[in-house]
Amino acid sequence: MASSGSRPAPLSILKRTAPYLDARRLGLTLGMAALSGLLSALVLPRGPTTQLQALALLAAGLSIGLLAGVVTRSRWSLLITPLVHVLALELARPGLLGPTAGAIRLTEIYGVLAFLLGRGLYGLVVLLPMVLGASLGVFLARRNITTRPGARPRWIVPGLIVSVLVALTVQIALPARTPPILGADGQPLPGSVAELTTVRLGGHDQTIMIRGYSTEKPVLLYLNGGPGMSGLPYTRVVLNDLSRDFVIVDWDQRGAGKSYPAIDPTSTLTPAQAVSDTIELTNSLRARFDEQKIYLVGESWGSLLGVLAVQKAPELFYAFIGSGQMVSVRETDRRIYKDVLDLSAHTGNPGLAAKMRSYGQPPYADLPYANVFALGQYDALYKPYTPSAAYRKLGATSGIGPYGVFGSEYNLIERFDVLRGLMDTFTVMYPQIQNIDFRRDARTLEVPVYILDGTSELSARRDLTLEWFAALRAPIKTLVPFENAAHSVAFEQFEKFGVLMRETVLPQTYASP
Repeated sequence: MASSGSRPAPLSILKRTAPYLDARRLGLTLGMAALSGLLSALVLPRGPTTQLQALALLAAGLSIGLLAGVVTRSRWSLLITPLVHVLALELARPGLLGPTAGAIRLTEIYGVLAFLLGRGLYGLVVLLPMVLGASLGVFLARRNITTRPGARPRWIVPGLIVSVLVALTVQIALPARTPPILGADGQPLPGSVAELTTVRLGGHDQTIMIRGYSTEKPVLLYLNGGPGMSGLPYTRVVLNDLSRDFVIVDWDQRGAGKSYPAIDPTSTLTPAQAVSDTIELTNSLRARFDEQKIYLVGESWGSLLGVLAVQKAPELFYAFIGSGQMVSVRETDRRIYKDVLDLSAHTGNPGLAAKMRSYGQPPYADLPYANVFALGQYDALYKPYTPSAAYRKLGATSGIGPYGVFGSEYNLIERFDVLRGLMDTFTVMYPQIQNIDFRRDARTLEVPVYILDGTSELSARRDLTLEWFAALRAPIKTLVPFENAAHSVAFEQFEKFGVLMRETVLPQTYASP
């Protein structure tokens, strides 16, 4: 028998802890965890997509964990509560398009990234607070039992837990912003505009960024690529000088970046709706800035969307400018598929061809994994080129990071949304644009057309663009070659692009209101 004041025997400890694991307490905890997972799957199947959703889920996860810890009084709650919650969530989650919320695929790096962006974010916002909350609950429930009479409570670990929760909450709550345009005195320039704002398009809230040194300048709407790409920080940093001559509007299209929360229902996320949204946004900008028309610049997928928009409502646009112009997605993919097989033969790498063939010929069924694999070969397929020194310098010093995810225009959740939007929206939209072929369907445009021709662009894209342009009929049509540029011409050679817009496009097309 243990002497007075010695440590309790193991049997004594077991007797103390056994009541905390009885069936009633355990059943209550399991039911609570399962119910919360079920509700999360029904209400937010993609997890948190906005700042407010993330804060609400964090509070819910913390509360559930705290209650589980108090009820069970066992550290097992740190494991069983999040585990049951996740099992219920995954079993009840509806079928969703997109790799970040769809089937888990950890056999490829892209699938791992999708898992981290979707389930990983959920783990950070919900499961981590749930585990920390359970730990706090156990501490609160058991401190009067495990602490010797007269001893001071051990608050160090709980204090650290609270600190982590506060830090995570603060990081989620930090707002996004676009910096003001400053004058020579370092103060916001009078008459300028620099804002992030929400617009209602097609029944969905979507975000635009507006920047210009003067609101009296003509409006230029920039359409990003993808589908699903967001590039707000790049537009701010790279096209800053052009915003002296234009009010530049960069739009996170539905399902992209800051507009990722609008991705569902994916049944209405269609090219036709994107065209309608473009026209609706154009009319909104015309009214706000008192302009008869605006300029439309489209890159990659945005160049497809731009052509479709000016086809439908040419009276709204002074001109269309295509960068990384796409003509036929299906034919481009077929040619790239062949180019990858040729590259495999040329480099003596049969594994490359075997992998490419394993996805089947375009149009690919295994989206977006087949496209990502093909994309990984582009550097070897491009003609050698070096983007402008100014562009490379901005890329090295801007601090906005890959895909601009560290730009001030995004809060913490939106940094995830930038990449989630590119993955998921691409998966939804890409099959729907397979039948577009401007060689057949856009032989005439009723607006001036300027095509930025990156001479190092993939031949699978450029050859189709040159073929389409040669047959195109338009009031003005100009093909402008850009050396040391490929797909993202407007950015890679942004200084020359600015000269083109100021010295050629504006004088030829603009009529002041």
